[in-house]
Amino acid sequence: MDHVPMSAEQPAIILSGIEKWYGTRDRPVHALSPTDLSVAEGEFVVLLGPSGCGKTTLLRMVGGLIAPTSGRLTVEGQLLWQGEQRRPEAVSELGMVFQDANLFPWLSIEDNIALPLELKGMARTERRAKAHELCRLVGIGGFERRWPRELSGGMRQRAAIARALSYDPKILLMDEPFGALDAMTRDAMNLELQRIWMDTGKTIILVTHSISEAVFLADRIVLLSPRPGKIDTIVHVPIPRPRRSEVQSTRAFQDIALALRQRLAAIS
Repeated sequence: MDHVPMSAEQPAIILSGIEKWYGTRDRPVHALSPTDLSVAEGEFVVLLGPSGCGKTTLLRMVGGLIAPTSGRLTVEGQLLWQGEQRRPEAVSELGMVFQDANLFPWLSIEDNIALPLELKGMARTERRAKAHELCRLVGIGGFERRWPRELSGGMRQRAAIARALSYDPKILLMDEPFGALDAMTRDAMNLELQRIWMDTGKTIILVTHSISEAVFLADRIVLLSPRPGKIDTIVHVPIPRPRRSEVQSTRAFQDIALALRQRLAAIS
């Protein structure tokens, strides 16, 4: 069955004129030009572009990690930034996953996943039950009591996704989450992420350098130009879901990937 965003009329995220300058000792760096973008509830959007084009900067502004220099950013109808200050009620709707799983080595997988719930004051019994439920969701059921060092890179990333989902945010932001994995593991994780997304209905924004990963996962691909980054092209991916690995050999998939590759070459 095809996945359809839950409510295209009510965007989960709205960027209006979002811009970013970084101050340096030598001179200011213009990282992102004024950018407008909306992301629908339940949509899977991928940010793609050359290195240094502002993909991660944009994602971190949406994630409440760095303040925009100017512009307006709303999350689930709530203003995220007021000047340099982020609004906690908007941040609470966001979960983040990075390239490094960033698990605490002295905590079990279960306790790593449950840590945000502990910080929110949830009782241990409830935290443990939620962690076990999430381990099953991301495909690491039975590994709850293991240490991070005992898990493969792909399994650690599954645990990181589970931790990001632990407090049930409506939006999941992912910065090159599978970039450090080998090709086979990365392909497997793309399949798993698609399944998790379809099971949970979360809104996802993912940053990647991989064209094939972008086409496989996205409803829409937002292609950014070199710094100062701006939206060059938005590509819709009409390939039905669930998508299986074999879809990469189809004409539809290859046509989209080729068009993106050619456009990237033209703007880089």
